[in-house]
Amino acid sequence: MNDERRIRVLVAKPGLDGHDRGAKVVARAMRDAGMEVIYTGIRQTPEMIAEAALQEDVDVVGLSILSGAHMELFPRVVKELAGRGITPDDVLMFAGGIIPNEDIAPLKELGFKEIFGPGSSTEDIIKFVRGHMAVAAS
Repeated sequence: MNDERRIRVLVAKPGLDGHDRGAKVVARAMRDAGMEVIYTGIRQTPEMIAEAALQEDVDVVGLSILSGAHMELFPRVVKELAGRGITPDDVLMFAGGIIPNEDIAPLKELGFKEIFGPGSSTEDIIKFVRGHMAVAAS
């Protein structure tokens, strides 16, 4: 029996964005790569996302957004996580979707380690998560 704990990933769609094909593709790819994936579904509030991260004891939080509301919603998710005692030092955070280049640096300052744009490879996302989790474990 393998005693190694699987990486637990929460994939969430904050806000009113109802387009979730990309999030589902990423969630499925991560699951197929051996990770435990919790997909929250669409139209999640920052509070719902943070509570799910806490209740599910996740290692990784991945947010997907296409609506353009990332600069409003992502800081609120980070604040809600912090209110539950979860910091960027506790969980690996990444985001994907339609995010302009000028917003990447401010999002990274919030604690997002990587931003994946349209056309990003699921293999790259998986390598990114595994790489960061391996460093965190050492």
